[in-house]
Amino acid sequence: MPYRSAWPVRDLTTGCPRRPCPRRCRPTGWSGSRADRAIRICRRGRHRCIVLPYCAYSAPCLTRAVEGAALRRPVVHACPRECPSMKSVLAIVVAILLFSAGVLLAPRLQLLLAGLGEPPGAVPSTVERKPIKYRHPMNPSIFSDTPAQDDMGMDYIPVYADEDQHHDAAGGAVPEPGIRIAPEMVNTLGVRTAPVERGDLSRRIETVGYIDYDERVLSHVHLRANGWVENLKVRTLGERVKRGDLLLEVYAPDLVNAQREYLQALEGIQASLRVAARDRLLALGVAESQIQQLERERQVRPLTAVYARQDGIVAVLNIREGMYVTPEMELMTLADPGTVWIKAEVFEQQAGWLAVGQKAEVRLPHAPGETWIGTVEYLYPDVDARTRALRARLRFANPGERLKFNMFATVLIHAAPRVNVLHIPREALITTGHEQRVIVALGEGRFVARPVRAGIEAGERVEIVAGLEPGEQVVTSAQFLLDSESSVRASLQRLTASPAPVESASSHAGHTGHADPAKPAGHAEHGHD
Repeated sequence: MPYRSAWPVRDLTTGCPRRPCPRRCRPTGWSGSRADRAIRICRRGRHRCIVLPYCAYSAPCLTRAVEGAALRRPVVHACPRECPSMKSVLAIVVAILLFSAGVLLAPRLQLLLAGLGEPPGAVPSTVERKPIKYRHPMNPSIFSDTPAQDDMGMDYIPVYADEDQHHDAAGGAVPEPGIRIAPEMVNTLGVRTAPVERGDLSRRIETVGYIDYDERVLSHVHLRANGWVENLKVRTLGERVKRGDLLLEVYAPDLVNAQREYLQALEGIQASLRVAARDRLLALGVAESQIQQLERERQVRPLTAVYARQDGIVAVLNIREGMYVTPEMELMTLADPGTVWIKAEVFEQQAGWLAVGQKAEVRLPHAPGETWIGTVEYLYPDVDARTRALRARLRFANPGERLKFNMFATVLIHAAPRVNVLHIPREALITTGHEQRVIVALGEGRFVARPVRAGIEAGERVEIVAGLEPGEQVVTSAQFLLDSESSVRASLQRLTASPAPVESASSHAGHTGHADPAKPAGHAEHGHD
């Protein structure tokens, strides 16, 4: 039976908002109704969660008897989102958390802004500044008194009085504009540098190839007369033979008749007949040793022996014992595995990089860590019509016969070598849509973004044609963060700088540094090609 004492609660709180709980709350106990602000009331067998605001409990109309009856009923959780007071509590909690986070993070934000901010003594960007001179974008030792451009069309960088305060009074070079970072921030950002080096570079062509026979040391076995294979000594592919080993014996009627004619000529007195008969035996492929044996024995041999002309393995075997053979039929082929060819395919756009004699390296999947050194021996004159690739032939010595025929190999060709050039790690180069630049470390936490002109790439190194000098330090990590900061700084400098007209050639000739009178106005001599 439902507890009827709850009915007055509903009657006495008609002015309070009541709505079903969308969460279908379950009973949580027999006390705490005042804290949870929900009383479970049974009406006609149906349970409903009635939300009673705190004002309903403090109202004079809610008598102690009704309140006690409510406390004796099972208490359920009211929906927190439906309670106006709960919303106020949540808003206060969120405000406190946000305030605490701001207090805790404020010192760290100030430290970060101090590390990446303006250098000490810099004039705020809101104050209009006038440049005192203009510096060459690639050579810090060249500057101009008026706006100018270098040979590549890049504007000279303005230098302001606050940036020139560290200038050496004895006539030292003006330090390049950039950003200054505290030493602790350099370590925090993980800035790493690498020196600009000078040395030899070459393009690296990585491709695949397959190992083939050296066609210059192949030996094809043919018979120069029609006949039948009577005794076949070599019966399987890959069988190894030595020079002078017996390969097969054949019965050829033409060879038998030639032997008889030679024996008859030997018994005659005409020397010309003997010479003609001997030459015919040689023309039919009879070896000199067999002719000498025929002269000693004076007896016709019905079977003619065929011997190996070189060491090698049987690469091709087209006959079996008892077969009828003709002169145009290839009986077998002997290949020497001491030297092999590797035929590699190179993309059509890389064809101009290749040349005969270039160094090549080969690696095989079954021999990790081992490298075979060879050279490019020949470039085929045509491009494959199907793959659009140029074939290159490489020759390698094969001691121990580790290079097996028809194996696939990874080929690395050092093509288009460049001698005595500047190069840096490839990760230090920043390439955008319209220019290439690097971040140069000037020391004492000072960095500057400098435009460069890159050349060829060789693995993890890239050639620098202009913009750097040997020994300079370039940033290889965190350079994008420094570059973005430097770009923002340069943009602010251009916005705050007042435009100045380009003066005539006569006034420009008085710029500090070496100026070429033959060049247009606003141009100074540069230290690069």
